[in-house]
Amino acid sequence: MNPMISASIMCADIMNLEPHLRDLEKSCCDYIHVDIMDGTFVPNYTLGTELIRRLHQDTRIPLDIHLMVEKPEEKLNYFELLPQDVVSVHVESTKNIQKIIETIRKKGARVCVALNPATPLCYLDYLYDEIDMILIMTVNPGFSGQKLIPATLKKIEDLRAHLDAIEKSGILIEVDGNVSFENAPVMARAGADVFVAGSSSIYWQGSSFTDNVSRLRNVVLAEMKKTS
Repeated sequence: MNPMISASIMCADIMNLEPHLRDLEKSCCDYIHVDIMDGTFVPNYTLGTELIRRLHQDTRIPLDIHLMVEKPEEKLNYFELLPQDVVSVHVESTKNIQKIIETIRKKGARVCVALNPATPLCYLDYLYDEIDMILIMTVNPGFSGQKLIPATLKKIEDLRAHLDAIEKSGILIEVDGNVSFENAPVMARAGADVFVAGSSSIYWQGSSFTDNVSRLRNVVLAEMKKTS
């Protein structure tokens, strides 16, 4: 399987979004990762409903909508969702995760469940039949530029082994947090499929955006070929 890149739009120049969307399309990014933060579930505010609407209008790249909000069941109706979109909801943010999964399905989007670094995998035990993707946070959510939490690499590895053991290998594993050129291959070796790329890789200022996307894809693909 080829690595999938989800470009973190939070790291882009929002004031010049239109030309950047063309760069994303030329670079064949698989998703646009949209971080929605409410200042309560995480100590930061980012992005919102108007950006989702504009992205749907201005590009055909699927959206990878990451809800870092309290009580997401009360806020899902704020967002326009399309069938190609993926919506990530944190198990830590709600007591009604299965209700939220059902709502996302009814809206036609794909379902992803997100886990913070210290949240154990057992929180997923009764959800595997209902989800398309699992997001493993490799830093604590809220801010870009953080260092990778090493224990999360073992968590990715354990999740991949468990998915294979229960014959759910079709569920994708997404990683988010310090997905650098150095860390991404290690994440791939552990079993990650989808890489949320931001300031430490595709938005790195040392090279062009197109070159950075190509570099990230190549280093991950090389690692995947070694382990296949």
